[in-house]
Amino acid sequence: MIWSVGEKSVWWGMLAAGATLLAGGCSGSTKPVAVKDPAAIAKAAAVEPAEGDWPWWMGPTRDNHAAGELPPLTWDENTNVVWRADLSGSGHASPIVEGDAVFVATADEKSQTKSLICLDRQDGKQRWQTIVHRGSFMHIHPKNSQASATPACDGEQVYTVFMIDGGIWATALDRQGEIVWQTKAGDFRSLHGYGSSPLLYKSLLIVAGDSSGGGFLTALYRDSGEIAWRTARESNNSFGTPILMERDGKQQIVLAGHSRLIGYDPDTGQELWNAEGPAATTANTVVSDGSLIFASGGHPERNLYAVDPATGSIAWQQNVKVYVPSLLTVGKRLLALSDDGVARLYEADSGKRVWQERLGGDFTASPVACGEYVFATNEAGLTYVFRAGDKLEPATENQLGTHGFATPVICGGRLYLRTENALYCIGN
Repeated sequence: MIWSVGEKSVWWGMLAAGATLLAGGCSGSTKPVAVKDPAAIAKAAAVEPAEGDWPWWMGPTRDNHAAGELPPLTWDENTNVVWRADLSGSGHASPIVEGDAVFVATADEKSQTKSLICLDRQDGKQRWQTIVHRGSFMHIHPKNSQASATPACDGEQVYTVFMIDGGIWATALDRQGEIVWQTKAGDFRSLHGYGSSPLLYKSLLIVAGDSSGGGFLTALYRDSGEIAWRTARESNNSFGTPILMERDGKQQIVLAGHSRLIGYDPDTGQELWNAEGPAATTANTVVSDGSLIFASGGHPERNLYAVDPATGSIAWQQNVKVYVPSLLTVGKRLLALSDDGVARLYEADSGKRVWQERLGGDFTASPVACGEYVFATNEAGLTYVFRAGDKLEPATENQLGTHGFATPVICGGRLYLRTENALYCIGN
């Protein structure tokens, strides 16, 4: 079914039975909110993804590493395509896969709607489409989209984050496509748009908004949409996604932007540590090998570096621009794929470069690893499959469509690739 949201059903979706509309912040500002019960948050159970699912940005381990069966290494429009689903609208958000369903965020510029689509995991048939927002689109960069934030799913609800009408709005939907709640996480201003995906932590949904009018990191209770805490960040546009990392047995939220890499306590939103860099503006997600944290930025500085979170000191640094694609750990090494298609492999502990090779085309999507292979899709829809060993070992090149801005997803032995107006499931 398709939930059509016209004038009448907009109000139904926000205010009717079971749905809650909550406004966070006030006009022209996003005020900090102190946590009321951090102990209750700390005691809440962690969200445990099921084996074979990919329920949020960068997968279950939040590092773009896929476990389990390897998908096919070759495909095209007529080879190893399990199903193809046409999508209304477009977007750069990755699909997420949870249980028997695939969820995709999309936006239609013509109808001025932003939606969540649910597909059947086995055959790709559409189950429902819920319009989450109508109208009030904001300006974006030509290479961005109106649906760039990847949804997240905890098994019971699916969470979307969209930039709309001067703010960042988080929405929870049940698995039947009904809106449960909708909350403004904070005010937001940017000429380039939005691209930060939501993060699940215990009972919370974490949303970042690095805005030119005052940034924020907001935690909302997943059951109600009520704001648990909100921490102010500096006024500068950045577009990266916060990530969870563990140190000394405790998890931290780590986020780069406005020339600082910062670790936060996820129970309270309090800053734990910070390090200078990597750049004033970042647009990807930091990664870690369990010891060092790796981050990169591309405007205005060209900077790729490793930070020791115990001291906040920089372990090593390279004058390299990796702006939008996220970094990828490969064993004890680090793969950096720059926006202009240059792939570089470094020793993770020292920053020593192992090799540098140029792939064809420009890149927005991040590389994904499965087994010994790396899958990297360029903006023209060409996916390079290779091994990142002592040298770059090409395996295959696969063309699908003409649009490759969304990071691919690998789970259950299948590869999910989003093109401009379609989603492909690649498998044997």
